[in-house]
Amino acid sequence: MFSGDNKQTTTRARIDTLIGKTSRLDGDLRFKGGLHVDGEIRGNVHAEEGSDSMLSLSQHGSIRGEVKVPVLVINGTVEGDVHADKRLELGPEARITGDVYYHLVQIAVGATVNGKLVHKPAGTAPVAGQKGRAEAPEGAKRA
Repeated sequence: MFSGDNKQTTTRARIDTLIGKTSRLDGDLRFKGGLHVDGEIRGNVHAEEGSDSMLSLSQHGSIRGEVKVPVLVINGTVEGDVHADKRLELGPEARITGDVYYHLVQIAVGATVNGKLVHKPAGTAPVAGQKGRAEAPEGAKRA
């Protein structure tokens, strides 16, 4: 995913929607396909149910709200719970304040999560108050 020289090595996904660096969205966003965020979203971000959607959040981007997307690549700031049903990649500049629910996770050195890391099997929804094993892969910081 991320090499030691901080260059992103993930495969590029198709981008259907772009929130630019100088843009701010106030309100919830529901999408399908590929979403790339360089700007700011103040609201929940959810992918359409049953889709293979992907969200990438650059080091310039931020989201204040809950994020529910099957595939997530985060290298910016999220203030809210994060749900990745398929795969989650945290880059070296990722900063998450909230609980993280994931099936597969890859965390680069330098990423921080201030909350719980909760593994969930594929295709399961988190239950309110669910207690899971917090697993921090090698090199991850927990605040």
